[in-house]
Amino acid sequence: MKKLLITLVYIVSFSGLVSCQTATAPATGEDKNAPEMTFSTTTVHDFGTIPYDGNGTFDFEFKNTGKEPLVLSDVRSSCGCTTPEWPRLPIKKGEKAVIKVKYNTKIVGSFNKSIYITSNAKTPKIILTIKGNVENNTPKEATSQK
Repeated sequence: MKKLLITLVYIVSFSGLVSCQTATAPATGEDKNAPEMTFSTTTVHDFGTIPYDGNGTFDFEFKNTGKEPLVLSDVRSSCGCTTPEWPRLPIKKGEKAVIKVKYNTKIVGSFNKSIYITSNAKTPKIILTIKGNVENNTPKEATSQK
């Protein structure tokens, strides 16, 4: 009787495991009409050395090279010192758009920040990166406030 009970428990556990794997298996077909984000240059921008309170803005230009409208559902940065701006309306097939990223150049020192994009594209998650170094040539009044 014990052997039968152990065998039944084993069979039920194994069949549950198999059914979970089947239910969560990824779809084998890729949507050929899905939108696609194609960036004009790169997904990494190196500002190099920037003066204190200098221009820390960069535009990541991209194009929807898919067949369906592209919708950016979320664009967020890795910290509050980096602010992204992105199009809220769908980007049609063949249209270009920009994700504008601004780094706070009143923070002295090197930086390496990520911007996380979530969309309905073939690649639904994309990471943009900005990096550089803000010079320590702060005005006297800025350093005296610390």
